[in-house]
Amino acid sequence: MEVQVAQLTPVLMEFSVTVETDRVKKEMDKAFLDLAKRARVKGFRPGKAPREVLTHLYGGAVLNDVASKLVDETLNQALSEKNVQPLSQPRVEVESAAPNAALKYKARFEVKPEIANLKWEGLEAEKPKHSVSDDDVKQAVEGLRKAHATLQPAERAAKDGDHVTIDFSATVDGKQLDSGKGVTADLGEGKLVKELEDAIRGAKVGDQKDVDVTFPAEHANPALRGKVAKFSIELKEVKERKLPALDDEFAKDVGEYANLAALNEDTKKKLEKQLNDQAEQTLVTNLVAALVNANPVEAPPSLVQQQMQLTLQELRQQARRGGQNLQMSSELERQLQVDSEVKVRAGLLMAEIAKLNNVTVGDEDIEKGLAELAEETGKNVARLRAEYRDPQRRQMLIGMILEDKVLDLLIAKATVKEVEPKKEG
Repeated sequence: MEVQVAQLTPVLMEFSVTVETDRVKKEMDKAFLDLAKRARVKGFRPGKAPREVLTHLYGGAVLNDVASKLVDETLNQALSEKNVQPLSQPRVEVESAAPNAALKYKARFEVKPEIANLKWEGLEAEKPKHSVSDDDVKQAVEGLRKAHATLQPAERAAKDGDHVTIDFSATVDGKQLDSGKGVTADLGEGKLVKELEDAIRGAKVGDQKDVDVTFPAEHANPALRGKVAKFSIELKEVKERKLPALDDEFAKDVGEYANLAALNEDTKKKLEKQLNDQAEQTLVTNLVAALVNANPVEAPPSLVQQQMQLTLQELRQQARRGGQNLQMSSELERQLQVDSEVKVRAGLLMAEIAKLNNVTVGDEDIEKGLAELAEETGKNVARLRAEYRDPQRRQMLIGMILEDKVLDLLIAKATVKEVEPKKEG
């Protein structure tokens, strides 16, 4: 067997393989011997049909089977000898195949790009500064008060902050579009469209109103774009929130706190951890972007497609959890393509950093990872240990731990600049 290797692009390789004539003849002889035992040819006893007759009747099919068998055997052999691991299923093109001649074919497939002169030390990245003020703590505790508030009927007109209940029906071009009874919402929080909130605000229980709502030009349903829907609504109920008193008893009710001061202190610690985690995540994002920008490697298309499918699956799951369906668009598809290419390139570069620095994951690392998962999910460590005996899940855990180790290396060798966080709006 003769193998010629061509690197067509940094991620695309082609093997030109020639299988010697003697091997082809030997496989053809074996195939015809096997066929002779099984073939039923008119005018001949079973197993007694001459080779010439079998060649006339089945020669093309036998040659195709032999060529396919030899391609499978020799391609695997060639990949092993050349120490090449394809990322995609090889695309095979048989150039010449004959019963008494060498078999010639080409196999084209994707491979990981070679990464030379990797730049990963001394990367520059920004990390937002963070601090928790007394106002931040006060706002968070107020959120707790709101979450533990009781709803009581309000004998007055509806206003922002009220919990309202409505019945409604909607038509477009005189045809029924939708209807609902007992629909609830917190007024002023944007769950209802602006026109409906404006109509409810200032209304009293029993009031009925007709409202026109114009659907935006980019509405998910093409049939409704730019259309005017006529809503008939009736305000059925208005409830206001009664906040609990902000005292030691409240602190005891919302958690195991001795008093209000303990609640405030714990709230501050949680906010600080949350901001610190966000700052660390921003640093990681900026650092990975710097790594990718410093090393312009090509991303194998098959890996990009796999990453796109994973991301798309995650987005669909998020949409379903929010009671919605993900609407695909050309813009979203383009963004998925760009983001997936960046993730694949980052993955290739981080794998190379791990290789260069002999980064490995041992049993101790896995146990630590399981303990962290237990803390995050609230599951028992023993239960998680049993779950992650599954080879696929275990490999995912190892991959995450390896990534964290490489990120620690990057951060340790990076030039990190703390900056004031960007203000929204």
